[in-house]
Amino acid sequence: MAGWDTAYEDTGVTRSGGQILVDQLELHGVDIAFGVPGESYLAILDALHDSPIRFVICRHEGGAANMADAYGKLTGRPGICMVTRGPGAMHASAGVHTAFQDSTPLILLVGQVARGMMGREAFQEIDYRQMFGPLAKWVAQIDDAARIPELVSHAFHVATSGRPGPVVLALPEDMLVEDTDAKDAVRYAPTQAHSGADDLGRARELLQEAKMPLVIVGGAPWTARAGTEITAFCEQNELPIAASFRCQDYIDNSSPSYAGHLTLGLDPRLATRVRNADLLLVVGARLGEITTLGYTLVEPPRPTQTLIHVHSGSEELGRVYAADLAIASGLEAFATALNELEPLDTSAWQDETAQARADYVDFLRPTPQPGALNLGEVLAHLRERVPDAIVTNGAGNFTVWAHRFWEFHRFRSQLAPTSGAMGYGVPAAVAAKLVEPDRVVVAIAGDGDFLMTGQELATAVQYELPILILVVDNGMYGTIRMHQERHYPGRVSGTDLRNPDFAALAQSYGAFGECIDRTEDFPAALDRALAANQPALLHLVVDPEALTPRQTLTEIRDQALAARG
Repeated sequence: MAGWDTAYEDTGVTRSGGQILVDQLELHGVDIAFGVPGESYLAILDALHDSPIRFVICRHEGGAANMADAYGKLTGRPGICMVTRGPGAMHASAGVHTAFQDSTPLILLVGQVARGMMGREAFQEIDYRQMFGPLAKWVAQIDDAARIPELVSHAFHVATSGRPGPVVLALPEDMLVEDTDAKDAVRYAPTQAHSGADDLGRARELLQEAKMPLVIVGGAPWTARAGTEITAFCEQNELPIAASFRCQDYIDNSSPSYAGHLTLGLDPRLATRVRNADLLLVVGARLGEITTLGYTLVEPPRPTQTLIHVHSGSEELGRVYAADLAIASGLEAFATALNELEPLDTSAWQDETAQARADYVDFLRPTPQPGALNLGEVLAHLRERVPDAIVTNGAGNFTVWAHRFWEFHRFRSQLAPTSGAMGYGVPAAVAAKLVEPDRVVVAIAGDGDFLMTGQELATAVQYELPILILVVDNGMYGTIRMHQERHYPGRVSGTDLRNPDFAALAQSYGAFGECIDRTEDFPAALDRALAANQPALLHLVVDPEALTPRQTLTEIRDQALAARG
């Protein structure tokens, strides 16, 4: 093969497929892999025995995939997840979907039935190309051990280049024990497009013509430098910045340009600001359903606002929105290039930017809530106590409080699935503590959300990872109950939960556990949990009426009944 000798290194030895695969992971810089062991990839597990790669044993493949996604978000490198065939791969699929919608680099390695058994519906057999085709950037099966270096190298490049995302490799178990003298690859290097001078010049012209511009950031690959650069550009030119859904840590929230978060439970003033903007500079965000309030704030296919859309994946540009200026570029490179432009005349919008900032600060203040425990005040205290914490969460109405009442100052401090997947917070916290052992890691979970992957608390205990978990217990699937009351008021069906004593459950795992049902008891309990220096869970009992920060359960029901006459 032409160029083989320059791209691959001759090892001079014969190795099994499993050993070659682990050697490639080491070569590409993998330090941690997450998984649940299976007999379909015993050869890989054996090779890991003598490898510096740390294999983190998880309690469910869904937890392992979420940990790999969190690792990818934190490091910008592919998170590695290893699962067995059939049910193992199915369990991991939610994490692959999250990585796809969140643009997270991830590689899922799936043990597969032996090659000679394929097509017979052998034990746990699945065609992974069909199964993961819509969920991943690329899906392949390695049928020849000699091609492992080539295909693993391609997997790393695909997962990290352009718009990052997940890759799935199926590994037949007999291929993994096959010996070959295949040569190693060389370490991957991600590639990103760069914006040209003409595009940058046109972007400046459009910005200067605007009267009410707004910058929206999101997507991947984002970096701390990208955040610093775009903040500097916006502050110099007095432009307001909003974060797309669950990308709050992309910008220091204390910046005078920061105007808030385009999320569930959106500040109506920010929604109005997006609608009324005459120009949107969108850097990295796809402008998905949540960010655009169901595609109403920015209407496809032709928005009323002038749209400058910058994205790392050229396939996304023009997919939903026809932009006035579409730029395919790596986000850090674009943000850096912005600061090379001549400063703008800001007189047309500087007062609006100041008002946007004032509205954000006002929206950050806790509001009165039903019951003895006010979750807004709890989070306000928490952010003062551990301001540099990494905060993780899954999905549910509890997240509205987490997004509204927390301030992020550092990238990466927020790990949350834009896919809206429940059960993400606890596994993500485990991964975060492995990657950032010196930082406080707080997982915020609802009662329904926690019990989807709460068994990964056992993983935290096993690896002695002092994460803090806040379980918000209102005895229901809160988001579904909210929608139920709006559409079928008073007809409760399928949303009530009878929960365990979460504090006692944590103690049974060997973690610290304590129950709190009053706001004033939280500070002391938090101090005890942080001082325990072990995995800790605080069970927060909240009034079921406190369904959202702005409306109680009864208010939602009464409003729906009144609308029906």
